[in-house]
Amino acid sequence: MSQLPEQPAEGPVPTSADVARLAGVSRATVSYVLNNNAAVRISDPTRRRVREAAAELGYVPHAAARSLRAGHSRMVLLPTGNFPSGQLHHRFLHELESGLRRLDYTVVQYGSLGLDADDAARAWAELRPAAVIVPGSVPLAPRGTAVLRRSGAKAVITLGPRPVAGAHALIMDQRKVGDCAVRHLLERGRRRIGVVMPEEPGLALFAEPRLAGARQAAAGTARIEPLPLRHDEESATALAARWRLLGLDAVFAYDDVYAMLLMRALQDTGITVPGETAVVGADDLMLGRLLRPRLSSVRMELDTVQSLADLVDRLVRHPGREPERHDLLSARAVHRESS
Repeated sequence: MSQLPEQPAEGPVPTSADVARLAGVSRATVSYVLNNNAAVRISDPTRRRVREAAAELGYVPHAAARSLRAGHSRMVLLPTGNFPSGQLHHRFLHELESGLRRLDYTVVQYGSLGLDADDAARAWAELRPAAVIVPGSVPLAPRGTAVLRRSGAKAVITLGPRPVAGAHALIMDQRKVGDCAVRHLLERGRRRIGVVMPEEPGLALFAEPRLAGARQAAAGTARIEPLPLRHDEESATALAARWRLLGLDAVFAYDDVYAMLLMRALQDTGITVPGETAVVGADDLMLGRLLRPRLSSVRMELDTVQSLADLVDRLVRHPGREPERHDLLSARAVHRESS
């Protein structure tokens, strides 16, 4: 009868005491070095010796034990939600994650779909994060903020168009995007302006404020027509087929992706861009510049005095302050051939 080959027995799990013996230092020194404790002066050769010993033994600090001692972790929890596609939010997440890593935090994304506001907050609190950054598409109530603070979270931060009582707020006011797009069209003499409202789940959080900004810019001077649109060719073709009946001479198409979809359908129907209809998107994607006509767009920037990671770190290191509000979003129109 055939037998499976014997598997080599795994050795014992290395401990900080093993690292200390190999490096010739105390366990406290190992802890200071591997936890990047800057409050204790340790020479560079000693730091190198400790790290080399840890690497040789395959030792890593026990995050749960460290969290138990401190009452919280170096974890920044980022519940997953619906972010609008585009360069701005990719830049935001990259800057945040890389900056927090530089400051010795670990960013952990947490799937929160299907959880209501109270259940989500309790689930996050179980992990004892140092901070939680909650996107606007993920539910958070003042009760949840209190639960997180009682569990040891030093900072609860919301990211989106609206603040939540008791939490710090990073505001990305999407009204600025719609306002900027419509002002650009008004300057070019357009007075009957459609505004695309994506029908995809989760995007209303961003589309509705953009529509509100468009209406604010056009108040008393132009007509604003909301245009429901799915992100598929059939929906765009159907909208283009009744375009002339709508009597519109311009469209703010929510973002560049929807703008490209709709502009192609309008052109296929025989509607000239920008002759009969001017088109403006948002995000200023490189692909939009390759179209003919080149796509006008709203470029969005993060408008911060300090880096996002430094801001989060300051809120963690100084808990208990009154909630802060930071407006992050600035917008400007980029005029090209489509408008």
